[in-house]
Amino acid sequence: MKVDFHVHVEEGPYSLDWLMQTTASLSEQVKEEVPGTREWMDGLVRRLTDRMREGPYSSAWLDEYRSRAKELGIGIVGIVEHGYRFTQFKSLYEEQLHLGQDHLGRVQRQWLDQVCCESFPNYLAFLEREKQRWEDDGIALRVGIELDFFPEQEAALSRIVNAYDWDFCLGAVHFVEGVAVHLPQTSERFGRMDLGSLYSRYFDLVEQTVESGLFDLIAHVDGLKSCGFRPEETSLLSYYQRIARSLKRNRVATELNTMWYRHPTVGEMSPSSRMLEILAQHGVAVTTASGATRPDQLGNHGDMASATLKRAGFESIAVYEQRKQQILPL
Repeated sequence: MKVDFHVHVEEGPYSLDWLMQTTASLSEQVKEEVPGTREWMDGLVRRLTDRMREGPYSSAWLDEYRSRAKELGIGIVGIVEHGYRFTQFKSLYEEQLHLGQDHLGRVQRQWLDQVCCESFPNYLAFLEREKQRWEDDGIALRVGIELDFFPEQEAALSRIVNAYDWDFCLGAVHFVEGVAVHLPQTSERFGRMDLGSLYSRYFDLVEQTVESGLFDLIAHVDGLKSCGFRPEETSLLSYYQRIARSLKRNRVATELNTMWYRHPTVGEMSPSSRMLEILAQHGVAVTTASGATRPDQLGNHGDMASATLKRAGFESIAVYEQRKQQILPL
């Protein structure tokens, strides 16, 4: 069975690039008119107006994900949103991120204010309402959350994990010492750091995320490479071994995320082929994920991901329902 266990309904910030990408995604819905005509553009503008007015948690928008899943023959879709999307959790990020009056602090404050704009209860209620419609269409919709791990914040994270009967909880490391590793605006900061120390600190955090006992899966376990600076991979092999042992020991799964394949500075999946081989050698459970933030990205490179897993030595993938793991053959 094909699965995509890491799909976002939306991701900011709300830039002109976001507007263009959303418009491009919506343009695939305007099938009744000839592209490039005034009538086609009128239809597209109407859809964009509705999309902005209704927001991301609307049946019309989620239906596009469902149609895409059906088109690709995907049987299970795991929807997650980042914790930093919800205003109810903003104070946690304000406490943990560097938000001072220097350039870095202003950049991160602007980003947080732009992306943290949704309601946690609305998210949960919306997806609960939609589950049956997906099931009627032969697709299982699983509801999760992607939470950033912060040291010594296990109690606060646990309250979020226990706030709802999730199908799965996805742990991630997006911040190292209060600095976002995934934002282009912060990349120069990492370019001035010693890469050995940076990657050591990052994988320490990944291991702590696994060992916390809070999560069913860990997202993009080598995601630090998205910052644009990478040492020789041979220097990372001991970290790969350590993370693999921790995942196996704690019965925590991870993912093969194809999002990084389209990343401008990465150009490969996460984890790397070498790390994936090590995970397979240790018998770590893994699932397939696109990291989609728009309907047209759902399931991207899914067949390539399955082939990559087989080459690495995997014969199965993990899925979750009500936080219980099920193993399916590749």
